[in-house]
Amino acid sequence: MQTLDKFDIAILGHLQADARLTNAELAQRVGLSAAPCWRRVRALEEAGFIRGYHADIDRHKIGLGVLAFVRLDAVRTAGTLTLEMEDAIRKLPEVVTCHYISGTGTFELQVVARDLDSFAQFARNTLLNLPNVKDMQTSFSLGEIKSSHALPLSQLGPMAGKGLPDQ
Repeated sequence: MQTLDKFDIAILGHLQADARLTNAELAQRVGLSAAPCWRRVRALEEAGFIRGYHADIDRHKIGLGVLAFVRLDAVRTAGTLTLEMEDAIRKLPEVVTCHYISGTGTFELQVVARDLDSFAQFARNTLLNLPNVKDMQTSFSLGEIKSSHALPLSQLGPMAGKGLPDQ
């Protein structure tokens, strides 16, 4: 699957808005019958356009009141030390995202915690002891303005935004 047509783009848009749609509902919304819609969804999955289906859980409702943005600077940014650092970060459930970044720092992490005390303990006992860490800077979220996992699809073509739910 090299290119996406208007049906593929519509499928992606609708599944981003509501991944719990049945195949019949999805097919109706994109203007296909059920069997071709199902085949397209499978092809999008196999080609890696759809990586998975996830529940969007409210972190506050499960007791994770703190969201911290942590910038870690590495002693070295190449070689096995950096790979060890990456592997260690991947294993930490408190780290919900991690990006290798340009500019100041090496990695930007989003870390969740129950409260400031539990974050401080995690930072001191875990983050500062990761392999290859030189420095750490932290900022805290004071309120969420927007949180979305939906990606814009308008760059995929002139029909990309037609008939899709608002993103």
